Amino acid sequence: MIDKTFDVIVAGSCVADILCRPVPHDIPIGDKVLHEVDPIQVIPGGITSNTGISLAKLGCKTAVFTYVGDDNFGRIMRSIFEEKNVDTSSVYTHPEAPTSTTAVLISDDGERSFLHAQGAPKRMDLRAYFKNMQQLEKAQYFLWAYYSLNPQIEYDLPKLLEELRLRGTKTAIDAAGTGGTMHPLDEMLPHLDLYVPSLTEASHQTGKTDPEKIIKTYRDCGAPGILGIKLGSDGAILADENDNIYRIDAVDPPETIVDSTGAGDCFYAGLLAGLVDGYSLEDAGKLAAAAGACAVTALGGWCGTRARSFTNKLAGLPE
Repeated sequence: MIDKTFDVIVAGSCVADILCRPVPHDIPIGDKVLHEVDPIQVIPGGITSNTGISLAKLGCKTAVFTYVGDDNFGRIMRSIFEEKNVDTSSVYTHPEAPTSTTAVLISDDGERSFLHAQGAPKRMDLRAYFKNMQQLEKAQYFLWAYYSLNPQIEYDLPKLLEELRLRGTKTAIDAAGTGGTMHPLDEMLPHLDLYVPSLTEASHQTGKTDPEKIIKTYRDCGAPGILGIKLGSDGAILADENDNIYRIDAVDPPETIVDSTGAGDCFYAGLLAGLVDGYSLEDAGKLAAAAGACAVTALGGWCGTRARSFTNKLAGLPE
């Protein structure tokens, strides 16, 4: 029996987010020589940061598997992970590629646009994952992202997900961007224990807009586990392995909305935290909604998430 050292290992996107606010979206950047903003921050972003750090804040034993560059941004990423109690033993410094960076331009109403420079995480291929399989199999859950943004690995993911499940690790992925198409997602679904994209992503993948029909499309591809659709301000819909449907209401943010970056990633953190601790799917969904609501109250994808007791109380669950 493999010792499960970690509750969750989060793999994939790791980005140094350079947060700029407020940036008016109705004025082209070139129209003014100087745009006055609040103090600019540099924090970890991407799935490894948004979900990984949020999981740690919710009390989960969390590790991340990713690449950073041999540069100041990479050192900042590693330092903040360690400060937030995220295991960094699988954060590797790539000898050539720089740390991925994104300038996040955030308007007063929390909407954002991005300027992105690809970096080291794009060098993660199947060989890198299998080389570190003994580390990855130590987790109860393995979460990878983002589908549609990493074509260099996506066609190999079914092999990776299958191998992890054979080793007793439950698997999950998340999507981003447009969400991509049904292929090669259709080959991943039979090896996934959890998949909950946004409605926009799921609709682009399936060509359908009804959440229950989307879930059926995934199930028809052989998906054996939990499926769902994130519906933003309308909450979420989740289906267990037997296709029992749970409608999860959205939770009101505990403070003013500042930045919607990473809310979906933090939803995933709450969902996984609940499942790790043996919650029913419905209660795990409530925790997920509360984590996503907290996320929008601060700049950065994980900075607004709170400790478990606060999040449970916000979700209407025992503290």
